[in-house]
This record gives sequence, structure tokens and C-alpha cells, in this order.
Amino acid sequence: MEMLPRISRAQSMDVLSSQSNLTGYKAVIDGAANYGRGMPMLMTAAGRINPAKVFVMGAGVAGLQAIATARRMGAIVSATDVRMAAKEEVESLGAAFVMVEPDEGDTGQTAGGYAKEMSEDYKRRQAELVAGHIRDQDIVITTALIPGRPAPVLVNDDMVASMKLGSVIVDIAAEQGGNCTQTKPGEKHTTDNGVTILAELNLPSQLAADTSALYARNLLNFIELMVDKDEKKIAIDWEDEIIVGTCLTRDGKVVHPALVPAEGASAAPAEEADEAGGDDDTPSELGV
Repeated sequence: MEMLPRISRAQSMDVLSSQSNLTGYKAVIDGAANYGRGMPMLMTAAGRINPAKVFVMGAGVAGLQAIATARRMGAIVSATDVRMAAKEEVESLGAAFVMVEPDEGDTGQTAGGYAKEMSEDYKRRQAELVAGHIRDQDIVITTALIPGRPAPVLVNDDMVASMKLGSVIVDIAAEQGGNCTQTKPGEKHTTDNGVTILAELNLPSQLAADTSALYARNLLNFIELMVDKDEKKIAIDWEDEIIVGTCLTRDGKVVHPALVPAEGASAAPAEEADEAGGDDDTPSELGV
């Protein structure tokens, strides 16, 4: 199911998107729960409480849902992504977009719409921009994943050290090593300067009823594609782009392009081949 092609007909079957949507939502809820202050601006007789500042790193499905959720909770939200196409999506949700100019001619995404690994110069410039921005943030949510590779490092030790006492980092890329150098996958811990880092594994499982319902609907939509409703029998169109993209074996042979070795070469791991057009979290994902 993770190998579904990123086309409009397959959106209702896209398990990565359905699960990432809830992941982004849960990340904000967990971040707010571990942040020792209120999220929205509150005007009271005793004085004003300023809104929390939330920074979302990666504007794929998970990231966009995190932005929308944080905005609904009244936070001041900013976000970053390597893909220029994400700017309009981020701003449409009412968040500020933080990004350096990409290398000339580089859109920051693969043909399938996923974030790709950027040049070393771009990484350096982006890190400098983020370092100046992150020190003023209250909650940072990292969602960046590169298909077939360990999660890229977005928040280094110096950035963590610059953050305020009581700040929270929610690293939803923890299952692939994490986007923060101080992430401990599967654990929650507090740094020496009082920053809480959350690195839960399998966040969708904490919303089991909803994630199961969405996944079941994804599977149903996929299975219906292979059924002739009039004849009420299996009728697989082996030329269908969705079937070609998800079929691994047929007639006793491995047939998926990502698994079939090129002539004279050994078979490439599926996750590496996937880099050309698939990931986590997303129709457009630096993140899950």
C-alpha cells in the first residue's frame, strides 16, 4: 500500500496520507500537553497571556495537519519545507513560511511530489536560518523524512541549547532515527536546559479507532478497484497504473519495478527505489 502511485485516482487509497494526517494532529496535542503554558492568547482581569509560538518543520500531510491544529488552538505558527510548492499551502493555513532560496532550478521535490535530499550548501544555509528562528519558539514539531534514508537532522545540539526553558520538541520522525540530534526514539526526556523532547513511536496507534477506520477505508477502496461490481467477481486490470504500482509478484515472479534488478545489477532495496516517488507521511512531504 505504501507503493501506491501519487495520482488523484489513488488518493482515497493513500494509507500514508491518512495515517500522517492523524500523526500531525496528535503531535500538536502532545506538544501542547507537555508545554507548561496556554496555547492561545488570553485576556484576563489579571493580565494577558501571550500565545504559544509553534514551528513546524516539514509541510507534508503531517506537517500541514500540525499547522492547522496549532492554528485552531490559537498559536502563532510558522513552518519550513525544502519544497517551494509548500509555501502557498503553508500560508493558506495562516502560518508564516520560513525558507532560504533554493539552488537555481531546484524545486526541492521529486517527480512524485516528495521532498528530496538537498545540496550541502542548501542544508548549511537552511540550518543558519532555522537556528535564528528556533530559539524563540515554544513548540517545535519535526516531520522530515527522506524516502529510503534515515531521517535528516534538522535540529542540532546548538539549536536545542538555544531554546527556552520549558520549550517542547515533538519529533515524529523518531522511527527513522529522528530529526533532532538529542532524540531518543520511543522516549520522552528533558535536556539540561529544560527542553522536553518527545519521540513517541507509532503515533497513529494512540488514536487507534480513527486510524483503523481510515486504514480500513483505504483498503476497501483499493479492493473495490479489483472487483467487477456488475459481475460480482475479481477482475484485475493488470495495466492499471495503481495495480502496476502495488503489485509485487505475479505468476511466481517478482514484477515490481522497485524490486526487479536492472540488467547486470543486483536488486535495489524497495525503500531506495521508492525515493524517486514515494514516502511517508504525504502528497508533498518533507515530512510524514
